[in-house]
Amino acid sequence: MLYSIGPTRPSQHRGRETTIAIYFAIPYDRIAMMNQIDRLRANIQRVFLGNPAAVDQLIVCLLARGHILIEDVPGVGKTMLATALARSLDCSLCRIQLTPDMLPADILGVTVWDQLKSEFIFKPGPIFSNTVLADEINRTTPRTQSALLEAMNEGQVSIEGHTRKLIQPFIVIATQNPIEFEGTYFLPESQLDRFLMRVHLGYPSPRDEARVLEIDPARTLLNELTPVMTADQLLELQASVPHIRVDASLIEYIVRIARATRENDQLQLGVSPRGALALLAAARASAMLHQRDYVVPDDVMVNVTPVFSHRVVSKTYMHDQNGQTNQRIMQQVLETVPSPV
Repeated sequence: MLYSIGPTRPSQHRGRETTIAIYFAIPYDRIAMMNQIDRLRANIQRVFLGNPAAVDQLIVCLLARGHILIEDVPGVGKTMLATALARSLDCSLCRIQLTPDMLPADILGVTVWDQLKSEFIFKPGPIFSNTVLADEINRTTPRTQSALLEAMNEGQVSIEGHTRKLIQPFIVIATQNPIEFEGTYFLPESQLDRFLMRVHLGYPSPRDEARVLEIDPARTLLNELTPVMTADQLLELQASVPHIRVDASLIEYIVRIARATRENDQLQLGVSPRGALALLAAARASAMLHQRDYVVPDDVMVNVTPVFSHRVVSKTYMHDQNGQTNQRIMQQVLETVPSPV
């Protein structure tokens, strides 16, 4: 099947200017995948008005089998963005409102005695869902936060000596408020490293804020949102991401960026090889999001800050909870490492 992609170019033919479209032979299944991603993005943007870059970053994490931490002040749409994605997928959803008194068993599940069967049976917790929305993750204790470590990294949990696989696809969308410190617990670096990205939404533009006031999507459109992608379709997309082509020069580019963070005088701890792997996965997913089967330098550069900023430790005396210092340093690092193009 022929599929037109990219801009057309003018051509002179017998004194007349015509337009020639450049066609590429693209398999039908790839075109269907592109359409599925476009429908998913449009469905989320129906209710989340503003910051389309955050929507793209969320979809990139989904395609790359990663998890995302959405961090910003209250009232800018963190929970709405996560809920819009969950309702756009024909998958199971569970929202966890994390509190200081919550225990790991409240998330993972518990074994109880069944009097009728005279045996212990396992009651799975909310972690056994396709999409897990962990709201205000920094409100719960480190003990409960660590219960998510194995689930996010290995796709499984160990409970009372038994390893139980989580259902696929699986994504954790966590939110937190970086401004309030009373009654909160900082996420340790080992926990932050399990998130593929940490993103910030920011305030909407005046035009988008006016639309929010007119429509009030949280009370209207969000309830009308219907799934546009099945679990099998999402798994197929995720399985295609590792096959996105990456040139050797871009691999070297990622390595140079990672090494630059380890040699930076402002950083106490640079990016680990796992962080470099995360950037590569995000770059591949970003290429698929933009309907390409190959990675370009822009796919790497646009993902450096959201993928790397929470994986480095700066030498500042104060705990950089909202990551502004790390983001600034990552931008400086990116400017010092030359791009292949």
